[in-house]
Amino acid sequence: MALVASTTSLAKRLLLGRPFRSDKLQHTLLPKRIALPVFASDALSSVAYAPDEILLTLSIAGAAAFAISPWVTLAVAVVMVTVVASYRQNVHAYPSGGGDYEVATVNLGPRAGLSVASALLVDYILTVAVSVSSGVNNLGSVVPWVGDNKVGVAIAAVAVLTALNLRGLREAGVAFAVPTYLFILVILGMIATGLFRIFVLGEDLRAPSAGLTITAEEHHLTSFAFVFLLLRTFSSGCAALTGVEAISNGVPAFKPPKSKNAATTLMLLGGLAIVMLAGIVLLARMTHLQYVEDPGTQIVANAGFYEQKTVTAQLAQTVFGDGSFMFLLTGGITALILFLAANTAFNGFPVLGSILAQDRYLPRQFHTRGDRLAFSNGIVFLAGAAIVLIIAFQAETTRLIQLYIVGVFVSFTLSQGGMIRHWNRLLKIQRDPERRRRMIRSRAINTFGMGLTGAVLIVVLITKFLLGAWIAIAAMIVFYALMLAIHKHYTRVAEELQPTEERPVLPSRNHAVILVSKVHQPTLRAVAYAQATRPDTITAVTVNVDDKDTRNIQAEWERRELSVSLTVVDSPYREITKPIIDFVKGVRRASPRDVVTVFVPEYVVGRWWENLLHNQSALRIKGRLLFEPGVMVTSVPWQLRSSQDRDLERLDRGLSRAPARGPRFHPEPTPPDDHDQIGADQK
Repeated sequence: MALVASTTSLAKRLLLGRPFRSDKLQHTLLPKRIALPVFASDALSSVAYAPDEILLTLSIAGAAAFAISPWVTLAVAVVMVTVVASYRQNVHAYPSGGGDYEVATVNLGPRAGLSVASALLVDYILTVAVSVSSGVNNLGSVVPWVGDNKVGVAIAAVAVLTALNLRGLREAGVAFAVPTYLFILVILGMIATGLFRIFVLGEDLRAPSAGLTITAEEHHLTSFAFVFLLLRTFSSGCAALTGVEAISNGVPAFKPPKSKNAATTLMLLGGLAIVMLAGIVLLARMTHLQYVEDPGTQIVANAGFYEQKTVTAQLAQTVFGDGSFMFLLTGGITALILFLAANTAFNGFPVLGSILAQDRYLPRQFHTRGDRLAFSNGIVFLAGAAIVLIIAFQAETTRLIQLYIVGVFVSFTLSQGGMIRHWNRLLKIQRDPERRRRMIRSRAINTFGMGLTGAVLIVVLITKFLLGAWIAIAAMIVFYALMLAIHKHYTRVAEELQPTEERPVLPSRNHAVILVSKVHQPTLRAVAYAQATRPDTITAVTVNVDDKDTRNIQAEWERRELSVSLTVVDSPYREITKPIIDFVKGVRRASPRDVVTVFVPEYVVGRWWENLLHNQSALRIKGRLLFEPGVMVTSVPWQLRSSQDRDLERLDRGLSRAPARGPRFHPEPTPPDDHDQIGADQK
């Protein structure tokens, strides 16, 4: 056991690094330049797949429908501006890190807050699964081996992200900062270069897919069907908004002034995401790029074999040239940023889980910080849930994306409603004209935001419900019910443990029961310790499984003339646990106001495999006795030589690593002389 513990501790130190003291929490806080890649990687990475979702949905109506893509992008940009402006109000009003959950709970009630929390938890899990799966799919188009082993590679990517986040928020942010900023520069550079070549140099840039003939899946769309298609396209494009809410949940991770830095980061996130998304869609239209939902059926057969690349890859090929360094860099950094987009969830989920645990809606372990001051249990749970989704959906982004964004727009809408109530409450007591004007302006922003995000939520539910959104809704209901049940349990336990004004009643007597399997050193120590506690009555109990062994125990007991009486309990069916439980129950039944203390001799071993050979019966007996009222269980350990050898090995290692200035452990003190001994005796 000690060897396993030592090996585990070494692996933990190699993986996570040295633990941080609790008073070092201030040093883990993030400046804006690190907070942007930590919290914004999800929203920024959406430009790698949101344009794809817009174009492939429009392709159902044929190539002519691509002309509508800039208008759909404009609508998505309006929603992005509104949401960013709304959340800037949130981070100033509620900087504690509760985000949407706190806003809804305080202003709309606990049930609304719990609805928001369940929606966000599901969305964070989906963020990891979708981002990693999308990154694997992009990488698989370049590296065939990855495409053939998508699930395994996705699980490995989640494991790496988990390890990085377990090392601490700041270290993860530093690791992700370079790829995130490089992605921003590459995408903006691609957009700027492409538009410069088109508008300034007058070049006719055409994407690789520009000359393909595209057929519509639906040739005769009615007016209603076409409107429905537009709404579905809009809802797919709104995937670009996922991750915006993470900053409001992560305000405590910012350096002071926290609210101001979080609001600035939000503004930078919104501006970059809008520019990059609009630039890619505009460049796609200028290069006549085409992207379809099903290349096998929508591309005319005489076009020959065609392997469809992502929108970003096609634009990089068009602007920088096929096979160029910048083309390869764009493809590689895009795949990497999709992996890193999951980091937004790794920062948002643990913080939200910690707050929910503090409010007794999740197990209290979610509120515990790990060695590196990160909420380790929340990080591990998020990784496990995402891996389950990746395995269940075989890392297929197309299948997972349909479950996406439902939860985030539920939280958007309820959060904006909560902020409206917040401003209404403050306006009733505020008399300063300047402050009232600011509050009224903020309320107007949140009112518009609630109306817009509520409309988007309705569109998403209508257009994506049958495509898989119902699974996300069902998961939210499960989380909601589970958290409600956990809260009821904690409340019931707290009420049960609440101390009363009555003074505790002392037990009338204490009856000691010593379990005996053999007359050996552990048993003799248990007898001596039980006698030292001075119980009112004391008895040793052995179970008669084999008559010969029982007679040997009795003979040895009598030979040693032990002052404790030995009781033999018959077991005709060779059970050990049940006869002991029945005997203890009998003692309790005879004296209900008394307490029974059961002393269990146990071996302490030094090797993990030795536990398989010892203490199994003791474990079973202790486990059963814990459920008996009025029964106390006391383990009496006996250290075997293997455990002592392990301690000596650790001592030797400590001495060998001690500094040269002197030993770490002092030698045995010299015996005092007679004069000192007499003085000590007098004292």
